[in-house]
Amino acid sequence: MEKILVIGASGQIGSELVMELRKIYGDGQVFATDIKPAPPDITESGPFQLLDVMDDKQLIHFIIRNKITQIYHLAAVLSGNAEKLPLQAWRINMDSLMNILEVARMVEDVHRVFWPSSIAVFGPTTPRMNTPQLTVMEPITVYGVSKLAGERWCDYYFNKFGVDVRSVRYPGLISYKTEAGGGTTDYAVEIYYEAVRKGTYECFLTEDTALPMLFMHDAIKATINLMETDLSKLTIHNSYNLGGFSVTPKQVWQEIKKHIPEFSISYNPDFRQEIADSWPHSVDDTIAKLDWGFNYDYDLEKMTEIMLNEIRKKLN
Repeated sequence: MEKILVIGASGQIGSELVMELRKIYGDGQVFATDIKPAPPDITESGPFQLLDVMDDKQLIHFIIRNKITQIYHLAAVLSGNAEKLPLQAWRINMDSLMNILEVARMVEDVHRVFWPSSIAVFGPTTPRMNTPQLTVMEPITVYGVSKLAGERWCDYYFNKFGVDVRSVRYPGLISYKTEAGGGTTDYAVEIYYEAVRKGTYECFLTEDTALPMLFMHDAIKATINLMETDLSKLTIHNSYNLGGFSVTPKQVWQEIKKHIPEFSISYNPDFRQEIADSWPHSVDDTIAKLDWGFNYDYDLEKMTEIMLNEIRKKLN
């Protein structure tokens, strides 16, 4: 019987991934952890514990004591925040991953690990349109550099020690459950909240900045599908490209206006514009589709209707 550990369960991905995993494997089989308190639905539906992934001794003790078989390691400092605290972000992002890889190497019960990479691994020299799985990767941010280094370590641990570690390069992720958390693509979350709250939004990217996005439902589905795929079918052991739909802030604003006609937007690009300009406009995820059947259910139109309805419920 699988016993699953989710590290970073209070974050944007973790808070939804935990609940979906509990539906599949059972509430008591999915252990949620974070360095901060989790939402009530997580703490009330199954085990939750405060746990610092940087504390390798506490980490391995928890994993052995609870007979953990799978680890989803989601804790990280995101792109925007990482640029403000580069050395701290590097230490947290890299040391935490190395702790997980070492635990997976040493603890026999742990047979599978998930760690998320990002489109931040790409840079200004990368082809911008339909970015290939294998291409030039010269990231210009601390976050991107840490993710690229992490990909190489994952590949190394698979080839050297046989650690079954799996990863996807997430595009921008959009969710109504948790608000923005310091990422460059977070305008696509903020804009929906501000549309409902204020009817106006000041965007930190230019109106024509195209970036690939994915609704959280599809991101969670893709993550679990990858982890449930037989290892023999996987050809990528660093990180799979994952694409959804590519949109600009102007296109998101136009879609929201169909529901909130008075909604207005202005643009005041900040340091995140340079980051966004170094990332792909669109991503080729053909290999993910071939290897483990990646597909997505939500486009901008379907997602916008759900986002606005759910945010209204939440704020009311």
